[in-house]
Amino acid sequence: MEYKSTRHTKYLCNYHFVWIPKFRRDLLVGEVAEYIKEILRKIADELGCEILALEVMPDHIHLFVSSPPRYSPSYLANYFKGKSARLALRKLPELRTYAKGKLWSRSNFVSTAGNVSSETIRKCVEEQWVREDEKD
Repeated sequence: MEYKSTRHTKYLCNYHFVWIPKFRRDLLVGEVAEYIKEILRKIADELGCEILALEVMPDHIHLFVSSPPRYSPSYLANYFKGKSARLALRKLPELRTYAKGKLWSRSNFVSTAGNVSSETIRKCVEEQWVREDEKD
């Protein structure tokens, strides 16, 4: 995992999301699974995120994504789930019959992941103080 940068920020914000179809039905197979993967990749590009790993299982999705720090984990989960549901239900209307027009369950799982040690953080804080002292 490498640090990424914006104009003013160096960051490493990796999130692991898991969510399920409504009623945990085995809907995500074949054409549906492939289309969901395609949608999730487009959404990630739109947000400026990088998909580190993606698995679409018959009854759940694992999405491991690196995101700019401007997005909260809850925003990302809601955006990925909401937009993917709208696009999938539009293209594959047969999915509407399984859960009265809803594709995803309301719940999800999220965890953070990264490779920053306490020592790295300590050094960064100490270096910041040194830089601040040099300004005077």
